[in-house]
Amino acid sequence: MTTLTVPPMPTIPRQDAIDLHKAFKGFGCDKSAVVQILAHRDSTQRALIQQEYRAMYSEDLSHRISSELSGDLEKAILLWLPDPATRDAMILKQSLSGNRIDLTAATEIICSRTPSQLQTIKQIYHSRFGSYLEHDLSIQTSGDHQKLLLSYIGVLRYEGPEFDLQMVERDAKDLYKAGEKRIGTDENVFIHIFTGRSTAHLAAVSASYKHAYKKSLTKAVKSETSGFFELGLLTILRCAENPAKYFAKVLYKAMRGMGTNDSTLIRVVVTRTEMDMQYIKAAYYQQYHKTLVEAIHSETSGHYRTFLESLVGHNY
Repeated sequence: MTTLTVPPMPTIPRQDAIDLHKAFKGFGCDKSAVVQILAHRDSTQRALIQQEYRAMYSEDLSHRISSELSGDLEKAILLWLPDPATRDAMILKQSLSGNRIDLTAATEIICSRTPSQLQTIKQIYHSRFGSYLEHDLSIQTSGDHQKLLLSYIGVLRYEGPEFDLQMVERDAKDLYKAGEKRIGTDENVFIHIFTGRSTAHLAAVSASYKHAYKKSLTKAVKSETSGFFELGLLTILRCAENPAKYFAKVLYKAMRGMGTNDSTLIRVVVTRTEMDMQYIKAAYYQQYHKTLVEAIHSETSGHYRTFLESLVGHNY
């Protein structure tokens, strides 16, 4: 459920492009105008604005924004411009390239998306960057983490709500035998079940595991695995159980303590605004007894703060 607020009357993409161009002209950039326009346009509207801007000014809007803005505001708006699948492909490419490999971001994007979303992301990744996502993952990851991610993007899982209770109970038993019941861990069993089952099935497995063995599957994963492999398994499991609660926790961890992890804050706010941000906000307040917008307000400033708050919305 989106938190994006758009004008009640239909907007005119050509006029938005003109207004953005005006904001860029002269001495300095009218950042308030840029934020006011782009923070209140949905994915389709943003695409039309970019088409009009290029047609009118023979320049990509993203290139102009890069030259006019800087810092976290620039990063947030540039990530906001594309459609969700293209955005995810961009995040993955940035996470797997250059000198700043970010396997946390790559793992989060892959392990929190549906099979149909992942198929679209893979197609865009290849057409946009000229390389296969599987190839880049093979280079930048290793071991069980690599096996998990490659399997997760390669398996076409069922996306419906139904599941087989007998199969659920068998999977819970197999996970127990592969982990807590034995010395050492059979990681291949965890990979097979976590990448081959639907989210509804995995949520049922988690409930069955706790009922049968009096310990949560989350705790079992934490005690039996580590590193990015653990992160991947936990992301898959928590997104199967309650994705809003999962992302609320990611946001909380990004803003707690001294300093803010702005890259994580931007990534989650921008990627979830048009998806399920209303549920994330509710989960955040329930879990941490503070509204998400209050947390963002205390950790950010200036036009960057205004932009994120506009996406998240000021209501609970």
